[in-house]
Amino acid sequence: MPDTKIEDLRLEVHAATADMAAAAAAHTAEVLTRAVAERGTARVVIATGNSQLAFVTALAGHDVPWSRITVFHMDEYVGIDAEHPASFRRWIRERIAAPFGPARVEYIDGEAPDVAAECLRYEALLRSAPIDLTCMGIGENGHLAFNEPDQADFADARWVRPITLTPESLHQQVGEGHFPDIASVPPTAISLTIPALLSARTVQVVAPEERKAAAVRNTLTLPISPACPSTILRQTPHATLYLDAPSASTSEDLLPTTA
Repeated sequence: MPDTKIEDLRLEVHAATADMAAAAAAHTAEVLTRAVAERGTARVVIATGNSQLAFVTALAGHDVPWSRITVFHMDEYVGIDAEHPASFRRWIRERIAAPFGPARVEYIDGEAPDVAAECLRYEALLRSAPIDLTCMGIGENGHLAFNEPDQADFADARWVRPITLTPESLHQQVGEGHFPDIASVPPTAISLTIPALLSARTVQVVAPEERKAAAVRNTLTLPISPACPSTILRQTPHATLYLDAPSASTSEDLLPTTA
């Protein structure tokens, strides 16, 4: 299994998406199982979206002590209901809560009448105990959760805040099939901030598919700055980035040969 490091970021590159997903799932299972063994409970933040589907499917093959685990998610559109096909609450409910049965799932309420108050409520839940694992992806424009280019703050004192989606993110949501057109995508969302995501003891980043190849190369080569939020991963020694051959295709000069 080829792996390497770029600055502080560890990378694993796999030829097939299924192999990448299996490796990430095994890693998640090991981290959560160890946390429960050591402290009796575990807390995990899990990303939603198409890029996480193979990983979550592979995770079903592992014996994880879900009855001792609390799950958080990363973001939710403002003004969207929990039954909307694109709702991240629905994604977590259908792909994590229902099949795995965690002890508790804490949902961001995208329909909260007071967005600022909802951000504070969710932040308090996140800060109430250490987070053992963050499982996330990288957006096509380099965003982490919905921390958008030039909106992200690597030293943000807040752990949850409202954000405005960039045109690139709006197009990504349409391109992934979540909305029929740009006008249908909510323009704002509630998102965990960069410090919240990276506060976990372990950070796992799963970024498959050719459409993520440019974002992966930017992550690994651009100056570390909020202009490309994912570049902060190169200063995150407790993070591992999992790639498949298509997502690594434009970074072959930086990475080991895929297996």
